Amino acid sequence: MSDERPVAGPASLPRVTYSNIGEDFSGVHAHLDAVIAEVKDGLLGQDRPNLVAGRDSRDGSAYVAASPIDRGLPLGTFFAASPEAVDAAVRAARKAQPAWARMGWEARVAIARKAADHVEARKFEIAIACLIEVGKSRMEALGEVEETIDLIRFYATEMEANRGWDRPLERANPREETRDRLRPFGVFGVIAPFNFPVALSAGMAVSALLAGNTVVFKPSPMAGLTGRLLAGCLIEAGVPEGVFSLLCGGAETGAAIVAHPGIDGIAFTGSHQVGMAILRGFGAGGVHARPVLAEMGGKNPTYVTASADLETAAAGMVRSAFGLQGQKCSAGSVVFVHEAVRAPFLERLEAAAGALVIGDPCERHVFIGPLISEAARQRFEQSVAGARAAGARVAGGALLSGGLFDRGAYCQPTIAIGLPDDHALHREELFLPFLTVRSFTELDDAISRGNAVRYGLTAGIYTADAADLDLFLDTAEAGVLYANRASGATTGAWPGTQTFCGWKGSGTGSKGGLGTWYLPQFMREQSHTIMRERP
Repeated sequence: MSDERPVAGPASLPRVTYSNIGEDFSGVHAHLDAVIAEVKDGLLGQDRPNLVAGRDSRDGSAYVAASPIDRGLPLGTFFAASPEAVDAAVRAARKAQPAWARMGWEARVAIARKAADHVEARKFEIAIACLIEVGKSRMEALGEVEETIDLIRFYATEMEANRGWDRPLERANPREETRDRLRPFGVFGVIAPFNFPVALSAGMAVSALLAGNTVVFKPSPMAGLTGRLLAGCLIEAGVPEGVFSLLCGGAETGAAIVAHPGIDGIAFTGSHQVGMAILRGFGAGGVHARPVLAEMGGKNPTYVTASADLETAAAGMVRSAFGLQGQKCSAGSVVFVHEAVRAPFLERLEAAAGALVIGDPCERHVFIGPLISEAARQRFEQSVAGARAAGARVAGGALLSGGLFDRGAYCQPTIAIGLPDDHALHREELFLPFLTVRSFTELDDAISRGNAVRYGLTAGIYTADAADLDLFLDTAEAGVLYANRASGATTGAWPGTQTFCGWKGSGTGSKGGLGTWYLPQFMREQSHTIMRERP
């Protein structure tokens, strides 16, 4: 399954997370300097078939995916799965599911932990693949792979701590034996986005697998390389034939998975529009309701109060707004600033944004890489033009050209100041390095305006006032709240440390990922009442 050689780093190197920004990562950078070229040579440009019923499959249309860093750099040749390949994968999953469920949670936990070990052994290789595939900075890419390792181990530990969610209940009769069990649904379709192609794919797929379901997995069409590397780690860990299939392709492949009658549940991360269509069509459109576990983006506000530490607020805002070029569901894309500190905060914010290094994210000092696609470039141009047409002052806002910038979609981090308060750019998710600024004098009014969007994923505040903090925590309509973080105003959730639940239009359920209550959603409850013979 795996024809790549692991590129391991020295054991003494510090782990990269989304919050340990003060760590000395010089050794990590030195190791990356030494291995990036080697990994590129070993990974890129290869034929990457799908995986169906434990075997390679080229049943479908071949396509070449290019790196957003340089459109002339081919990631490899992938295959948009045909309807027949989708059907074969689902049939294999249905055939394998009963035995996988009967294997027992202990065996599945052991396999998941082995998979995490395989990811850890290959973390630099997978991180470099992620970097080149998505255009992430070095630290973002390594952080994502470390998150993946912790995600798998966290969910495995949750399954173990709850003993597979199988427990005795009270008895109404001495002869009566009663139990409560969570049981798998059957076959889950897992549809993942481009922006966190390792962590989000692993989080959804491994949760489904641990619960006893089998999985038909479709990565983003731009993320087939990391999808294949993740599949390799699962198969090497002992996932049996048919239990996990990988199908590349675009919207047509995803639609074929969702429409297949052999799929019992969908786990999806992506846009609000697509997620709601899946919920309405798959979740509620059949003979009975079926689970749709969807995370669907955000328009995440931050509030900078009069008592805020402005240096910390500017640092956290820049990291959340412009990390990964703003292409995160948790990106801080609108900031409310108290009138009393508006001028000094904006001065710091614009200076910090202007100091960010834009370029090839393979280089150690680069913070901002390319946008993922030409469509994203066009959306950026339209957003900047729309802001200017509405009378806003735009800091940044330029598309870059010359050299590498001619071979990808590179743009400046952009701040729009002075938009009308009812402008759509304040409300709609853009998935761009584009931040809008709004003003306030009363925090309760600002929070009410920040809540008045379809989304409810993350929100942040900077304040030294306990009453302001309590007001924010009590009234912000989002599932993930942060206060006074230099490492990110609205970003940086970590398995077991922060849960990640989308409220309102950001999710389809009341429980989110990264926490205790995610895994049980891949199962359904069943009680057993058995009358035993008298002794």
